[in-house]
Amino acid sequence: MSVQKQHTYGSRTKVDTLSIAPLKRKQPSDTSLSSSLPFKKRVISKLKTSSNVNVKTRRKTLTQLHFSLETSILRTCSQCDLSYTKGAPDDEELHRLHCARVQRGMEWGREEERDNTACVDEIESGLKLKDGRKGRIVCFRGDVGGKIRSKLSNLLETINLTLSSPPLASPTLQASKIYLFLIPSLTKARREDIVGCVVAQRISTAMAVASKGNTPPNFINSTEKDSPILTQAPQLIAVDTSTGLFCHPTPLPTSLGIPRLFVSSTYRRQGIASHLLSAAAATFIHGYPLDPRKGEVAFTQPTESGYAIMRIWGEGNVRVYEE
Repeated sequence: MSVQKQHTYGSRTKVDTLSIAPLKRKQPSDTSLSSSLPFKKRVISKLKTSSNVNVKTRRKTLTQLHFSLETSILRTCSQCDLSYTKGAPDDEELHRLHCARVQRGMEWGREEERDNTACVDEIESGLKLKDGRKGRIVCFRGDVGGKIRSKLSNLLETINLTLSSPPLASPTLQASKIYLFLIPSLTKARREDIVGCVVAQRISTAMAVASKGNTPPNFINSTEKDSPILTQAPQLIAVDTSTGLFCHPTPLPTSLGIPRLFVSSTYRRQGIASHLLSAAAATFIHGYPLDPRKGEVAFTQPTESGYAIMRIWGEGNVRVYEE
């Protein structure tokens, strides 16, 4: 007899459905976020935050600049006559060094004369100036080496800036002699100051200076057998119209040329230029002193003050040559 299995099914309890309102997810705070992040990510986030703070701080220090078109930034020094741009660090530094050299000169040491490569000769000593101070004159070749070479380069750069002249070419320096006027330094013991410089070179020809009251016209009248004949006179070469400097175009034999002449502004009108020029004329050619009154010395295109020295020292007979 087969037994019939009786299946018993349990009844499920019916759960009451609750009405649940949607909940708003709570945003994690910075502390909970930083605590949940790994250590490496926390460090990076802190660096980014600090960098943002630094950027904001730097932005606060910015200043507004304005262009002033009415005011010129170009300045001209009344002491050294150098024009420079105010506010430009390079220009202001150049002006500071140049102005100090123009007024007080450059330093000179006795140890520089003992340099075997320099061959510095003392021309004269004990030269008395108008203010009572005494100085001396030394001479060396323009292509000198050693420590004096760099000092000479700085000195010639200052002279060229003051005179608005181009740099001297290497062949010119090789055929030149440098004459320096030295006086004892007032601030440093056993040191001297370079207060004057003359560059002398060998030349072959120069032009005679025409007197101001003897400027011929383009044509002059010459009479022959009581009949006037128009003949053309040679034109004069205008060297400097502001000072009335004119030269005759005919080249004349001349031995000594002075391309550069410089005296520090503090020591001008003390006779330094005359001492230097006289020393150069007397010793440039060994055993043959030159006389400027005979037209044996010539200048390049001189400045207004240089033209005055040329007339006084050479008594009106100094010539002019093209550099």
